Amino acid sequence: MPLMCISLIGEAGSWNIKKDSKLSEIKKAVELAEDYDTLFIHEGLYLESQIEIHKPLSIIGINNPVIDSEGGDEIFVVFADDVRISGITLKNIGVSYIEDRAAIKLNEVEGAVIEDNHLVNAFFGIYLKNSNDCMIRNNVIKGEAEDEVRAGNAIHAWKSNGIQIIGNEVLNHRDGIYLEFVNGSLIQGNMSKNNMRYGLHFMFSNYDIYEDNTFVQNGAGVAVMFSKHIRMINNIFRENWGGSSYGVLLKEISDGVLVDNIFERNTTGVYAEGANRITIENNDFYSNGKAMDIKGNCIDNKILSNNFVGNTFEVLTNSRSNLNHFEGNYWGQYKGYDLDKDGVGDVPHRPVNLFALVTDKIPAANMLLHSFLVNSLEVAERMFPSMIPEQLVDEKPLIKPRK
Repeated sequence: MPLMCISLIGEAGSWNIKKDSKLSEIKKAVELAEDYDTLFIHEGLYLESQIEIHKPLSIIGINNPVIDSEGGDEIFVVFADDVRISGITLKNIGVSYIEDRAAIKLNEVEGAVIEDNHLVNAFFGIYLKNSNDCMIRNNVIKGEAEDEVRAGNAIHAWKSNGIQIIGNEVLNHRDGIYLEFVNGSLIQGNMSKNNMRYGLHFMFSNYDIYEDNTFVQNGAGVAVMFSKHIRMINNIFRENWGGSSYGVLLKEISDGVLVDNIFERNTTGVYAEGANRITIENNDFYSNGKAMDIKGNCIDNKILSNNFVGNTFEVLTNSRSNLNHFEGNYWGQYKGYDLDKDGVGDVPHRPVNLFALVTDKIPAANMLLHSFLVNSLEVAERMFPSMIPEQLVDEKPLIKPRK
């Protein structure tokens, strides 16, 4: 090794990059380093981009160094397995209409760990392409785009398996987290807020779990589309408002579970179209416009032991038939009684509201909500159903909310 290189090494296998020192460029340090070396980037502002990594390295920030692309190209582009990037602020990745530029891009790698970084004003934040068994943990990714055309996704994974996306905060992007052809992965403990389209978006992804996440004030909370065997557990969907906004959108999915979640103040809590064999159980639906909108092409779903409290409409459908099973839910609009005191209503509950069907076709009719005429029609329709689906009924409604 040349004498100059020896003088730059603080100890065997480690390199220190500092402003106003002999080794002040990150790209140069990456070139000099050997496999499994550690690069320590010390505090300061580094104006660099297109730092390609073709060997396993650990790149660690000391006292929060900042790497600024100045509205230009990507910063770290990783082509090697076992790369770790931690403790760095990366910012100002330029918008491109022909390529998905990212602050950190992983290209066909395994075992990468990207953690404890701050990404600011990046077109795409962290981008995984055909990469497996990678960890994306405890990063803060904040975009500044003002429209979907000029916005990328905070965390974007394509054709990748075994990904763990844990404890990140993602804000102000097109989608907070986007997964396409991603299997066997875990999305856990993330905060996704103020994203233009979806807080989390699945496409053609199977056998994944998302749990303990919070989705707040997004265009829609989560979309699960053309996927199967998705486990959706203990998440919070709150204040996802808009003309076509949902807590969860389930479209062409099958064989999943939606359990122990909270849906609060969303336009629609759960919207299901072509969703089959989904267990929807032990969820709380509070103060939504529509708690559930479940279309006629949804089959063999189980809606069990959920709380429906303070929703304008409890269930909406576009079919007079019902091929799903509702049982043991608490319905805030239930008008029945419990003479034998067993905690279960003595008469069934029909959660589909006639006026909900009307307003779904004629939104302007909402101005008549809670009027005497509408209430009278509702009573008549529940006694002698002709428009609401007669088979969509909970035979065992709870008298008190499930705790």
